Amino acid sequence: MVVDLKNGSCFGGNSRDGRSHFGLALCLLGRAESILLARGAGFDFVVVDMEHGPLGLGNLGQVAAAGLAAGMPVFGRVTGPTSGDIARVLDCGATGVIVPHVDTPEHAQHIASWCRFGPVGRRALPGPLPGLDYGIVPAAELCARAEAGAQVIAMIESAEGLENVDQIAATQGIDMLMIGSNDLADGIGRRGQLEHADVFAAFERIAQAARDNDCAFGVMGLPAGLVNSYALELGATAIVVTNDTNLIVEGGAAALTKVRR
Repeated sequence: MVVDLKNGSCFGGNSRDGRSHFGLALCLLGRAESILLARGAGFDFVVVDMEHGPLGLGNLGQVAAAGLAAGMPVFGRVTGPTSGDIARVLDCGATGVIVPHVDTPEHAQHIASWCRFGPVGRRALPGPLPGLDYGIVPAAELCARAEAGAQVIAMIESAEGLENVDQIAATQGIDMLMIGSNDLADGIGRRGQLEHADVFAAFERIAQAARDNDCAFGVMGLPAGLVNSYALELGATAIVVTNDTNLIVEGGAAALTKVRR
């Protein structure tokens, strides 16, 4: 998927263009070359995961710059709704920011405020941005173009977040609800039981809240066998399929199985 990050959003309109997009999470390989590997494998977007593992804003900046050059959307996942890096993810050239552990409407409002310029939000006016080729443009134009290309994604991963999901989805500036599958199951008392009816009901409720509030819907952390029923059939347009760590471990194990006797 080639995207014009200078003139529009990643998934078209309010994060949706009518089809599902499949992504790769980067937990270890925070280098520019990761974009080429992901694109070569057929992924539509990547997520630089700064919640788990060693990657940070420096890695995000490298991957985002490569994504801009290659036409591949790059998202940065921060540590939570109180992270001081929310706006910096966008300043680094990412297509959007993914914020985990969004449990309350206040969390959602806080996130949105750091991703929008005044008077709606509190994002500070940056210097020239990588998403605009570091061009020198008038402040009003810079703000308008930067906001037009930014996606703000709230992750629902707890019983409290599930209870408040309609208010979270209704928050101005939230573009997508994304489920953290394993954390959500854990948060509602069904650790490791993704196939439990309670977990599926939670997925359905979140997907419905997204539809009711004109938000996009995404999923992360599902095993392949559940992607159709838990994501595609519920209207998910962004599905993080796997991560680089799993690919290396699973691919390495499969390669060894082929050659060992």
